[in-house]
Amino acid sequence: MEHIFRAGEANASTLILLHGTGGDERDLLPLSELLNPNYNVLSIRGEVSENGMNRFFKRHGEGQYDIEDLKLRTDRLISFIQEAAERYHFDLSKAIPVGFSNGSNIAISMILHQDISFKAALLYAPLYPVDIANNKDLSDMKVLLSMGEHDPIVTMQDSMNVIDIFKRRGAEVTQIWVNSHELTQDGVAAGRDLLNAMD
Repeated sequence: MEHIFRAGEANASTLILLHGTGGDERDLLPLSELLNPNYNVLSIRGEVSENGMNRFFKRHGEGQYDIEDLKLRTDRLISFIQEAAERYHFDLSKAIPVGFSNGSNIAISMILHQDISFKAALLYAPLYPVDIANNKDLSDMKVLLSMGEHDPIVTMQDSMNVIDIFKRRGAEVTQIWVNSHELTQDGVAAGRDLLNAMD
């Protein structure tokens, strides 16, 4: 997978940066600097092209996921991150997905997968309208959800569903409400606070 790895301080956590539709592996690098410039960074480009725009999985329309492709791409992404941890010598148990929009959505799919576990995630503008069969225990996980009160893509009900996905599995959820489908200074500050509380 196309990616950028940037080494941080010894024994630092690693931010797994996952861009939104139409973005690439450079998009969230400035965000990582604001969150914690001392962390390792693994920023990944989605492998799917939708009308020339990079994505992490296919869809049939807005909010209509290709579930089989989502499963395939989730497996591939997990395998890549596991291989990257060996290649770049970072601690996979200290990896933290940071996603925006489509990147948040593939992050949720990873978080719910049985083959990998995360202690924290920062998810901006998430949407996950998928019927989930498993009840994976997330009680040792902290999650920031930054959601838009007037998001033209994600309804309030969709946002409440994402909150419910994590709360039902025991995760410690921090909510921040912004205006739209966006990454804001308040959202960044909330993410930085969550990470600082873990160090």
